[in-house]
This record gives sequence, C-alpha cells and structure tokens, in this order.
Amino acid sequence: MNIVDSSGWLAYFADEPQAKHFHKPLNDSSSLVVPTITLYEVFKVVLRETTENEALHAIAAMQKGKIVDLTPSLAITASKLSLEYSLPMADSIILATAKGNEAVIWTLDSDFKKIKGVKYFPKK
Repeated sequence: MNIVDSSGWLAYFADEPQAKHFHKPLNDSSSLVVPTITLYEVFKVVLRETTENEALHAIAAMQKGKIVDLTPSLAITASKLSLEYSLPMADSIILATAKGNEAVIWTLDSDFKKIKGVKYFPKK
C-alpha cells in the first residue's frame, strides 16, 4: 500500500519536475491510500492557486484510491506520533494512516525524511 502526501499530489497536479517520483504509486490506485487530511490540504492549495473546478478535478482523481477518514482511534495514534516525531498535525495523521494500513509514504516533505517506511525526495 502507498500514501502520497500532499506535497507529492501537488507536484503531480502542477506537473513539476519532482512529479516523476510519484507516478508509480499514483498509477496504482488499487494500492493507493488517501487520508482525508490530504484531500483537505490539496483542495485548499489548488483552489487558492487555480479554480474551484480544477480543485474538484484534483479531488476526483484522489478519490480513486482508498479514502481513510480520521477516526477517534486514528486521531489518538496521530497525537502520539506527533509527539514522538515532532510532527505537525497533518503529517502525524498521514503517518498514523500509513501505519494503520501498512503503507509507504511518498513525499517531498522534509518532516518525514528520517522516518522508517517513507520514500522521501528532497525538493530541488
């Protein structure tokens, strides 16, 4: 299973050079896990930078994967991971979702770079 965090989705939708790192997990929707917090973050950025129609198209593409809602149990796990790894809220929710689904996180976000089970690609 794979999770592409918001930075990866945004690079992909903007067709940035770093998008190449995310083609493999994004082209395998049967193994793609999408935390709802990622939907929030991507929709917000795409809406801010383009149009609502473009933001809705992005969300439709993301929903081809398995959507994972934030449950009370997931929130508690995320809180613990946030403290353990000094992660912001969204990142800790993504990490908790990955752990709960035995998924690899694919990201450009340096907050994840030292965490096991993460494919981190530095921004250039």
